[in-house]
Amino acid sequence: MKRPTLWPKLGLATALMLGANAAAQNPPPTQAAPAPESTSKPQGKPKTRPIAKKPAPPHSQPAPPIPAAVATQPAQPDDANVDLVYGAYQRGFYKTAFDLATRRAENGDPKAMTMLGELNANGLGVRRDDAKAAEWYKRAADSGDREAMFELAMLRLAGRGGPVNREEAAKWLASSAKLGNPKAAYNLALLYLDGQTLPQDLRRSAELLRIAADAGSPEAQYALATFYKEGTGVPKDAEKAARLLQAASLAGNVDAEVEYAIALFNGTGTPKNEAAAVALLRKAARQNNPIAQNRLARVLTNGTPADRVEALKWHTIAKTAGKGDPELDEVLAKLGPEDRAKADAAVRKWFGTK
Repeated sequence: MKRPTLWPKLGLATALMLGANAAAQNPPPTQAAPAPESTSKPQGKPKTRPIAKKPAPPHSQPAPPIPAAVATQPAQPDDANVDLVYGAYQRGFYKTAFDLATRRAENGDPKAMTMLGELNANGLGVRRDDAKAAEWYKRAADSGDREAMFELAMLRLAGRGGPVNREEAAKWLASSAKLGNPKAAYNLALLYLDGQTLPQDLRRSAELLRIAADAGSPEAQYALATFYKEGTGVPKDAEKAARLLQAASLAGNVDAEVEYAIALFNGTGTPKNEAAAVALLRKAARQNNPIAQNRLARVLTNGTPADRVEALKWHTIAKTAGKGDPELDEVLAKLGPEDRAKADAAVRKWFGTK
């Protein structure tokens, strides 16, 4: 029996995105290709999927999205003077955190100023006020707080608390990254890749991604893996790409799980391990990733042993998300009525319908 072949899910052009109007969405369908290696080059505006932000508390008005590709929240303070403020924030006592931070900020504490920016930006303990948030972030940034620099950059990119100002955002991202903030390094890398606010510089983008990846950012690890896979700003290196994908996958990055599964299945840059690949694809499929669902359906259709009932289930689910596959349509159409009924029942169970 012919063994199934998986192909890379996304090229660089669809792996990264930055923009004020970015919205969470499923990755666009990819064309089937028999070769396990991607030779695509970056074209046009880079794309990525934004990370979901933390939910707003009850009775608070949701804030407009910030176009960062990483979740933003106050970092653990390294100043003992604001431990009480941060502790109140962590426990959800936002009004207490606001009152404590206000007193500290009046005495010139930049960490407390950053906390006030966070509380105002997200409507925590107070009514949301983007202008006040930007003002507090600016004061803290001017005092050298790297988290405030990053948050202010994100507000400027989103046009919150003032007009969109990508040039100012780039300046604050650079300052924050210079002070060792991995989130700032990652987003600055996207600006260098995008080539609109800053001149496109793929090598500099790769350097910044490496800084963020070394600091443990799964988004940066995934992006840098794509760079190594395609030779963007760095020499092609399948082994480095696989190691980065593995790290991002272990950190829970779903896109990395899919890409690493494909690498494992094909033995690209890592020893071939089909069982581990299928397990990762199944994990990502259960997280509602349509690419993983499609690839899993292919493996289950042609693998040993095959399970075409489950394959039809995942194929159908992937199709509802826009990830069609004419080849699977043709192969799975040969299933008998009893097997098709089992697959349909599994699909209904997935969607919670009768």
